[in-house]
Amino acid sequence: MTKDSYQRVGIIGSGRVARAMSLALADQSLHPLSFWGRNEGRARTVAASVGGSVVHDVATLMRCCDLVLLAVSDDAIGAVVEALSSSPIPAPAPFCIHLSGGSGVSVLEPLRAAGALTAAIHPVMTFTGDPAAEAARIKGASFTITASDAAACEEARALVSRLGGVAEYVEDDYRPLYHAALSHAANHMVTLLAGAMEALNAAGVRNPAALLAPLTLATLDNSLSKGFDALSGPLLRGDIQTIDDHLAALTRACPDLLPAYRAMATATLARMEARDGHPASYALRALLK
Repeated sequence: MTKDSYQRVGIIGSGRVARAMSLALADQSLHPLSFWGRNEGRARTVAASVGGSVVHDVATLMRCCDLVLLAVSDDAIGAVVEALSSSPIPAPAPFCIHLSGGSGVSVLEPLRAAGALTAAIHPVMTFTGDPAAEAARIKGASFTITASDAAACEEARALVSRLGGVAEYVEDDYRPLYHAALSHAANHMVTLLAGAMEALNAAGVRNPAALLAPLTLATLDNSLSKGFDALSGPLLRGDIQTIDDHLAALTRACPDLLPAYRAMATATLARMEARDGHPASYALRALLK
C-alpha cells in the first residue's frame, strides 16, 4: 500500500453501505475496486457504478486486495470471516475491516490469527439508499474504531483520515452499548416523528413535515448543545390539564400512539426527577400510568 492510496480495494456486499462506501473509496484505490456478493447480479450493478469488477469467490479478494471491507449484515459477518480465513492469507496480509456498528473487532479474530490487521470501523450516519449523497456526507462524518492492536488502530485512523472523517475509539466490550445509543437516537427518532406526523394529519395539517421541520431542527440543535436543559413544554411546566387533554385527543384520534407517548413522557419525568432532586407531581405521574 502507498502512503496516500491502496493498490486495490475489495468490498464484500452489495447493499446500501457497500454502494456508498464504494463511491467514497473509488479514488483511494490505484486499481478498480473488486466486489463479491451473495447476489452476483446486485454485486455487478454496484461494481459497474464505480467502474469496478466482480470476483467469483472471497479468496480472490484476499489475494489481490490490500484493503478488504465487509459491508454485510451483523449476522453474516461470522460466515464471511470463516470463508476468508479458510484460504491462505497472503503476505503482506490485507487490512480487513467490517463496517457494522453493533459488532466489535473480536468477530474478526480468525483473520487476525491468520496474520491480517483487523478493525471494526463504523461510519456514524444513516444509509437510506442514496449512495451519491451518502458518499458526500461521509466527509466530515464520525467513524467509530475498534481495533485488534495498535498497528490496526493506526491503519484504521489513516483510512478514516483518507475518507475525510473524524475518528472516535470505542472498546470492544462497549460496542453493544455504543450501538444501542445510536439506535435509540436515530431509529427511535424516525418512529417518533412518523407518529407525530400521523397525529398532525389526523388534526387536519396538510403538510406535517413542513410544520415540524423548524421545531424539530431547533430542538435537535438545542439538545446537542444543552443536553436535557433543552427541555421545554407542558411536562416541564407541570401542566396536568394539558397532558390530560393530549391523552384524551390521542385516545380518540390516534390510539396507536398512546403507548409511545406515555412511555416517552414517563421517561422525561424520570430525567426531570433525577436532575431536580425531587419527585414529580403524583397526579401527573398517575395520569401517565
